[in-house]
Amino acid sequence: MARYKNNIIGFTLIEILIGVVISAIMMGAMFTTYTVVSNSYSQVSDVAGISRSGRDIVTLMMRDIRLAGFKYHYGTFSNADPAYPKRDYLEFVAGDTESTRADSHAPIVIYKNTLNYEEINPEFDLSGSYVEINDKNTKHNQGDFCCDRIHIVYGDFSETDVNQPYKRYRITYYAVPMQRSSSRQFGVNEEDPTKYYGLYRSKESWIQPLDNDTGGRWVSDSESGECPDCYRAELVREYLEDMEFIALNENGLLVEAQPSNMENIMSIRTVDLKLTFRSSAQKGYFKNKINRVVKSFTNERTKQVNTRFHRDTIFLTVHTRNIGGGDI
Repeated sequence: MARYKNNIIGFTLIEILIGVVISAIMMGAMFTTYTVVSNSYSQVSDVAGISRSGRDIVTLMMRDIRLAGFKYHYGTFSNADPAYPKRDYLEFVAGDTESTRADSHAPIVIYKNTLNYEEINPEFDLSGSYVEINDKNTKHNQGDFCCDRIHIVYGDFSETDVNQPYKRYRITYYAVPMQRSSSRQFGVNEEDPTKYYGLYRSKESWIQPLDNDTGGRWVSDSESGECPDCYRAELVREYLEDMEFIALNENGLLVEAQPSNMENIMSIRTVDLKLTFRSSAQKGYFKNKINRVVKSFTNERTKQVNTRFHRDTIFLTVHTRNIGGGDI
């Protein structure tokens, strides 16, 4: 038996410990590499998503702004079918008084520094907090203003609607403060990713039957059947940082696109728009905070932030080819 003892083959305790240490080092290196690649992929995907969604939203806005002021003319074809008027008969509401402001039919109206769909009177002492997701009717702190709101009005025609063949629609883009936590602080907390703005879109239709010359009204309730394709609040994109609209005339001069300035509104030839979105990463895009300047068309909302979030800004000029003299 003794002659077999020298042929026993195995590992000593030291050799086993060395193997365990080497394996641990290799696994740690592999895990570190995976973490770095995963984080890089998440960041690149986040940036790509911001850029892609931004382009899609700008395309949507560009299409709507180009429709502003469009009118449908049935023309000579109505001679063969006298049931349809030759041109749009719908009432035109200038919206130049407080009572008609909400009913304005101006092709483009821009409200500066305004949140939510309803206009907020700056003289009010607003109180409240950020709304929870899907709650879009709560008033907010006056200091929360980040964005502009734009109304776009255009016409259309439907041969299938015998009560109102001519159509008039109003598209509205606006911002709503949102949050995903129970925190109720005012203002956008730069380091709290649960607070942000949402970009919303609404579509309304002016209801005025064929035999009525006046007395129309804007409708957004699709459930009533008056406008099946209308909606009051559709979330287009979350994590909005800022939204600006600037109207310019043919000479490149600024136009105050308020309903009370109807003559100036009809001189609008281009609209410059700026959209800024931020990343949605809960812990921030960058590992450490960096100083960034978030620019605005004017110095009013240009700011410098110390942040960990990535931001992507899109500038675009859209021509309003259907806006001219007279009403719409």
